[in-house]
Amino acid sequence: MKVGNIDIAVKTAPKLEPEFVPMGVYMDAFAKTATQPLAVAVYRESGNVIVYDSKIHGTADKFEDDCRYVERIIKFILWAGGGYRVAVCGCEKIGEYVKSLYKHGARQEFDVVTMERVYETKFVVETLPYADKPAAKTSPKAIGGHSNGCRIGFDAGGSDMKVSAVINGEAVYSEEIVWHPKINDDPAYHIKHITETMKKAAEKMPRVDAIGISSAGIYVNNRTMLASLFIKVEGEAFDKYVKDIYKNACAEIGANIPFEVANDGDVTALAGAIELEATEVLGIAMGTSEAGGYVDENGNITGQLNELAFAPVDVNPTATVNEWSGDIGVGSDYLSQDAVIRLAPRAGITLNEALSPAEKLSAVQAMANEGHAGALDVFATIGAYLGHSIATYAKFYSIKHLLLLGRVSSGKGGDLLVKICRETLANDYPNLNINIHLPDEMNRRVGQSIAAAGLVEVGHICGGCGGCG
Repeated sequence: MKVGNIDIAVKTAPKLEPEFVPMGVYMDAFAKTATQPLAVAVYRESGNVIVYDSKIHGTADKFEDDCRYVERIIKFILWAGGGYRVAVCGCEKIGEYVKSLYKHGARQEFDVVTMERVYETKFVVETLPYADKPAAKTSPKAIGGHSNGCRIGFDAGGSDMKVSAVINGEAVYSEEIVWHPKINDDPAYHIKHITETMKKAAEKMPRVDAIGISSAGIYVNNRTMLASLFIKVEGEAFDKYVKDIYKNACAEIGANIPFEVANDGDVTALAGAIELEATEVLGIAMGTSEAGGYVDENGNITGQLNELAFAPVDVNPTATVNEWSGDIGVGSDYLSQDAVIRLAPRAGITLNEALSPAEKLSAVQAMANEGHAGALDVFATIGAYLGHSIATYAKFYSIKHLLLLGRVSSGKGGDLLVKICRETLANDYPNLNINIHLPDEMNRRVGQSIAAAGLVEVGHICGGCGGCG
């Protein structure tokens, strides 16, 4: 197949979507004929800069191909890394093309508006000579892995909440609780469910020393800057009730309890790094959406967004349109329950439209558990998506281990998904050496809440929890 003038060859095509064009394969094919140096620099908070060095063709006949390639790299870095300023270093014409897309009223307005909201500053695109490209800078930080005392671990997903009571590193209580945050615009609904769920864990311990929160979305200084969980709460109501929703919920549990909020993908990666005693771990949670997290070679969180739900994985120009961002080919449409629902008709499965998205996922999973051929094809297709996407992620992250969590990875369908993922990596990317880890069924479901309990470092604790912390 072709994307523009670039010939693409995919060995393992997803069964129900053979037209899928993996971004990693596209990048490799593009690189075979590109010779002119070009770098993309993306600036984010605290003076951090992500620099991606590459090459383009730099010829008139490949200008559109060069533009597509550079723009998709920028899109990926913005959501994997985050940033409010982009510098295209090495080609002024491509820089001007990117400027025309990344502004208010243009095609990539969603990205611009979101990054301005996250970083609370104007989004800018500029061009620089290649020789003037900036130096990369990162500020990783150590977080998580604490176990002393009585802790609440809370994980907020789009279809259910998981909560754990953890005493000196051992979970004494864990529970999944269904909720429907994405269809409720009343902040009181969200506050009520979060606080009541935390209180259930608090009741199982003599006291609460710390609260760790894993939540889908973007969080800066424990404040909610963007989260699909609260997509229906807008404007002043969001600023008034949602930005500090976790601070206020923790205050309901007790005064001055230390708490930490982390993106659920980062908590996935932390859980994997701790369990495996390893570093360079990419965590992916496949649930209501796709969450990503990363632990670097020193065992630290990088501070990057890791919002892989909006990072491109399919560069087919007719790829699936994301209902929230309006962009095409982004991760959440391939590596979440949305993918299961989207693929069901292709597999000959008709789902009851009265069901919630979580119930539709459960219905297809039940069919897969019973050996339904179409349902199994759905999960095999997602397995191929995952294998190709991991190879794409490996172009932007150094990955030795991948930890997979989330409801989509559950049951027989999840087992098949992982099997096809491994086969895809072996067939199409034999030079990659990435170990894929799938926790047991219980850890897939509540492992993030247990890991979240260890986010907060607290001082010496004595008594009340069955021993000194």
